[in-house]
Amino acid sequence: MPANDGLYEIFDKRFRSLMIGIAHLDKLADGCVWAEGPVWFADGGYLLWSDIPNNRMLRWMPETGVSTYRAESNNSNGNTRDRQGRLVTCEHLTRRVTRTEPDGSITVIADKHKGKRLNSPNDVVVKSDNSIWFTDPCYGILTEFEGSRSEQEQGGCYVYRVDPATGEIATVVEDFVRPNGLAFSPDEKVLYIADSAASHDPAAPHHIRAFDVVDGRKLTNSRVFCDIKTGIPDGFRIDVNGNLWTSTNAGVECYAPDGTLLGRINVPEIVANVTFGGKRRNRLFIAATTSLYAIYVNTTGAQVP
Repeated sequence: MPANDGLYEIFDKRFRSLMIGIAHLDKLADGCVWAEGPVWFADGGYLLWSDIPNNRMLRWMPETGVSTYRAESNNSNGNTRDRQGRLVTCEHLTRRVTRTEPDGSITVIADKHKGKRLNSPNDVVVKSDNSIWFTDPCYGILTEFEGSRSEQEQGGCYVYRVDPATGEIATVVEDFVRPNGLAFSPDEKVLYIADSAASHDPAAPHHIRAFDVVDGRKLTNSRVFCDIKTGIPDGFRIDVNGNLWTSTNAGVECYAPDGTLLGRINVPEIVANVTFGGKRRNRLFIAATTSLYAIYVNTTGAQVP
């Protein structure tokens, strides 16, 4: 349709079943410096997201628009909810992962590994067994732009799992250059993790890897799920059919469970992260540089709660 000329690019006919022909890309908010970490609160009917360099978290509600959720967010980045509906946040400035309790108090989930400070936790997911998995690249300690220039204490940029019973923090992958977004398949048998190292070195990885999850706590059978040709992968989410919707420099790309690029939603700004939300979880919210966008799609997100 003419109104949607240029909105979609179709690379595989399967993408047509995921599109809504009359849907359009809505700009819900602007004025950010680097928008990240969108998370939908179905019980409250609102979306939260981070504006990292502005050191704040914002809230969007359909009825009232945008407001400030947290004015001093410690340069928050990725967000999710745990199985009890509590907000879990990665903070660059404090180099930690935190949980916001129902009374508004903050609980520190992870800030050190083997007695040394984390780099700058980036993105986080919570598995159905209540374990918390997060990535820890060094973006927040490289400059003052989205954190604080600091010494790296860890030996590398790792992916961690926090045990739900003991709180023990253990590495699950240690061979990424810049681990970034992550998400489980709907059956939680596969964990996908992005490597966004090409952000600082064009020759470095710009792909998403897949791992088999063993006994709910270990990762095996590493393989490249997809290479992102249009820039780098950052944050992404999975729908109920196992399709992966990832951020890229060109917009949002959708990959089938077999790794085939199905199609792209073109967005006028570089996309950092996405999440599914709305009353039926069929609206894709897109955090893209200065703005928050949304578009309806013909699928629903597989995420909590």
